[in-house]
Amino acid sequence: MEIRPGILRTPESCFEGLPDYPFAPHYVEVEDPALGPLRMHYADEGARDAPVVLMLHGNPTWSYLYRHMIGPVAAAGYRVIAPDMIGFGKSDKPAAREAYGFDRFVLWMRRFVEALDLTGTTLVCQDWGGPIGLRVLSEVPGRFAAVLASNTLLQNCDAPPLGVPDWPGEAIAAWIETCRTSDDLPLDELVARACVTRPADDVLAAYAAPYPDAAYKAGMLEITCGIPIAEGAEGLEANRAAWRFFETWDKPFLTAFSDSDPATINWEKVFQARVAGAKGQPHTRIAGAGHFVQEEQGPALAEVLIAFLRANKN
Repeated sequence: MEIRPGILRTPESCFEGLPDYPFAPHYVEVEDPALGPLRMHYADEGARDAPVVLMLHGNPTWSYLYRHMIGPVAAAGYRVIAPDMIGFGKSDKPAAREAYGFDRFVLWMRRFVEALDLTGTTLVCQDWGGPIGLRVLSEVPGRFAAVLASNTLLQNCDAPPLGVPDWPGEAIAAWIETCRTSDDLPLDELVARACVTRPADDVLAAYAAPYPDAAYKAGMLEITCGIPIAEGAEGLEANRAAWRFFETWDKPFLTAFSDSDPATINWEKVFQARVAGAKGQPHTRIAGAGHFVQEEQGPALAEVLIAFLRANKN
């Protein structure tokens, strides 16, 4: 597919020599009603007829986040698919910020799942991978068999027991304003600040690799502006509908949040209390990790995931 005006594609040279990311690239086109076809990248490891595990990243990361989990889970007998959302990683990046929106991210991911015809899928989601992936699951539930959620949320602006007290709070509001008023932000430092232990310089450079200059960062800046923090916001009513769906969705739903992520930890109990399939599951905490638990404790999270898959015969 040729690159069209207004669509950026990071040069392959930017991804040379990434530490611990040996995965062959795979691509599929997803159709956008306004932009036309967009090329979406994904890692695809393991036997093609094995049970599918779909690993969804958030902001400002990409499938590189899952590099310490993909191999062990594939070796355990599963097909691991880790896509880059549109605007992130090796996927196409619309240059205009107005091309992005919460519902559009959901549409792109749903079309990715449908294009690959994924079924019997276990969803692994963190950060924005949660609200996007869980929305997709609620729209096409027949394609999914289970969920492992870590350091994520599904925003609904509702008071307890349906939501989180005083959400979104000053910190999230300030982060949204920073993204709204910024033309550029340092990807590597955003990742580093959210970790308990600062990653190595070459690892931080790998997170920043998809964005050779500020023009490539429209998606990571605009996705934050799409957090539905007030009535009438895009995606809010769809999120509430998704919550109503999950109150009766009785397939296995496990939480494995980290022990050092104040931004999301209060959502852990909301998932456990409201999702039908979360009842009786061996929910756990991953020690020694901040927001990006896959970066700091990927092997530990992979062990939890593999045990969950085997317990539920996925």
